[in-house]
This record gives sequence, structure tokens and C-alpha cells, in this order.
Amino acid sequence: MLVSALAAASGVPVPTIKYYLREGLLPPGRATGATRAEYGEEHVRRLRLVRALTEVGGLPIARVRDVLACLDGTTPLTTALGTAHDALAGSPAPEAPADGAGAAAALVADAGWRVDPRCASLAQLGAALAALAGAGFPVEPAALQRYARAADAVAREEVDAIPGEDVADAVEFAVLGTVLHEPVLLALRRLAQQHHSARRFGGSPSPEG
Repeated sequence: MLVSALAAASGVPVPTIKYYLREGLLPPGRATGATRAEYGEEHVRRLRLVRALTEVGGLPIARVRDVLACLDGTTPLTTALGTAHDALAGSPAPEAPADGAGAAAALVADAGWRVDPRCASLAQLGAALAALAGAGFPVEPAALQRYARAADAVAREEVDAIPGEDVADAVEFAVLGTVLHEPVLLALRRLAQQHHSARRFGGSPSPEG
């Protein structure tokens, strides 16, 4: 297909496709003339992933490149997914104080999780725990373990649903699943808190009773 057909098939405007080509986020098509090229289904798939990373995930181009670099066919699937998740974590958290970093490492070890000790999410967890402690609102280890067990159950379901035959498909699925499910999880938590607040303290959650 020509670039106009590629735009129609992917839903990505032609100027954006040309920008992705210039930035190396989309492989070039097969040249059919001095200014013409043909594109295939692999380009449609790559555009879907780039769009998910940039428009849904809100990632800058540099982080998109990090994810796409894992799609060369030689990167193990687990490594590619780890890179994608680390990119979605956003900017690395400030280095956590020793107590926060230690609490995060202990929580991960207690859960038996295998994670990259350099990943952004671990640093963010440590910084968040240190901030809670600094605000006089530390989280007890038993409560953290309950959070970890709940997160483990959710993550197991999500990872079991990831297609494992193709790295690009798996990364796209994981990116969209992570970004789009996080608001669902947050909303469910707040709704559950509303319910349990009414159950414990009585009254109605509605201001109109």
C-alpha cells in the first residue's frame, strides 16, 4: 500500500507517518520510485504500537525508541516487556532515602518477585514509601504485604492474557493493558473505599442521602 493507504489503514495522518519515518520509529517502505514507497501490514502494526506509546502512554520519542529497540527479533520477550513497563513508569524517581529504598527492596523480596533492581518502578516505590514516612503516615509492613498480594493477583491475570507468540504483539498488548487498566484499578479502589466507609461509619455515600 502507498502512504495514503497506510494512513487510512492505521488511522495515523500522513504528516505524522512521515515524522515517524524521519525519527526512525517506522521502518522505511519498499522504494518504488524516487519519491514513492510501498508499505505492508507490518507497518500498520508498528504504527499501532507507536501510537499506543505516544498517544495513550504519553511517552516521549526517546522512550519510544527504547521500547522499539527491543522489537528486533533477538530480544527475549521478558526483557522487551520489562523495557516497556520501565518506559511507562515515566521519568525515574528521585533517589529514595535509604529507608524508603530498603523498604521497597524488602517488600519485593518478601513477595518473591524477580525484578530489575535498576527499574524505575522500584525507585518510585522507594521514594513513595519514604515520602509517606516523612509525612508521618508510614505504611505498616503487614499492610504493604496485603497491597503486594493484591497487586500480584491482578498482575498474574494480566500477564497470563499477554500473547506470547510475537514480541511486538506482546509489547503492544502490555502497553495498552497497563495504561488503560490503571484508571480502572484506581476507580475501583475509590469505589470500594466509599462502600466500606459507609459500611463502617454508617450513613449514605450520596450527599443527598
